[in-house]
Amino acid sequence: MENEALDLIEPLPAGRQALSNGMTALAFLGTAIALLPLLAILIKILWEGAPHLKWDVLTSLPAPVGLEGVPNGFANAIQGTVMMVSIATLISIPIGLLTAIYLSEFGKQSPLAQGVRFLIMVLSGVPSIVVGVFAYAVIVLNFKFSALAGSFALAVIMLPIVVLTSEEALKLVPIQQRLASAALGASPFQTTRTVVATALAGITTGVLLAVARAAGETAPLIFTALFTQGWSQGLLQPAPSLSVMIYNYANSAYVQQNQLAWSASVILVGMVLLTNLLSRLLTRKRLPNR
Repeated sequence: MENEALDLIEPLPAGRQALSNGMTALAFLGTAIALLPLLAILIKILWEGAPHLKWDVLTSLPAPVGLEGVPNGFANAIQGTVMMVSIATLISIPIGLLTAIYLSEFGKQSPLAQGVRFLIMVLSGVPSIVVGVFAYAVIVLNFKFSALAGSFALAVIMLPIVVLTSEEALKLVPIQQRLASAALGASPFQTTRTVVATALAGITTGVLLAVARAAGETAPLIFTALFTQGWSQGLLQPAPSLSVMIYNYANSAYVQQNQLAWSASVILVGMVLLTNLLSRLLTRKRLPNR
């Protein structure tokens, strides 16, 4: 026993120590290479957009090109983005949560549950532009371009994220809690409600990640909601959004619109960063020992 204890505290041989240091250096180098594009994008966005980010930009409508001395902003795009993402969230959360509860608590490994789980995983890998074309064919061709069509497209994108993350959060609840609830005479509904309450932090994290994904989507909204220069006039009318505005104004030949595109990029990245930070905060509270 004493010899084994001495072996544990003796330093590693020179060869193994060199290998360990080399692998550590490679890990840090790989991390730096992976972070370099992200940092470059963030620095470029802040460099170009932050100097033009003023209060008027956040509260004003886009001004006509060439008109000087008037407020010029994208408040309408912020309004449209918040509206469509909120509606998509209201659509995707109930459907996604109920699907996750079925897969985790009732269906488990039944053939139907396995089929649903497979379809959800396939849907999670479908490119967003394909979702936009689907929403265009289902809603726009039968009705017209509208904020509701854009919300539907975003909800389809959010749905698999909500289902998969919620199912994993429910699976992390210890089986002993389910057994204890059943032993106390609780009904399956009461047991499920207790399990969902326990996994609420993880479910909320998944929802926030889905919101962050939807807020940055462009292609589905080009096919469904289009863009307007004024305030959104309702769910059945075309609506502006930050992502589509950035796409349009970045390709514009006018410097004013290019500047607005950079400023809108700062706001959009900030919104996505905020939602991701909230999800990390919730995860940390849920897993304090990790």
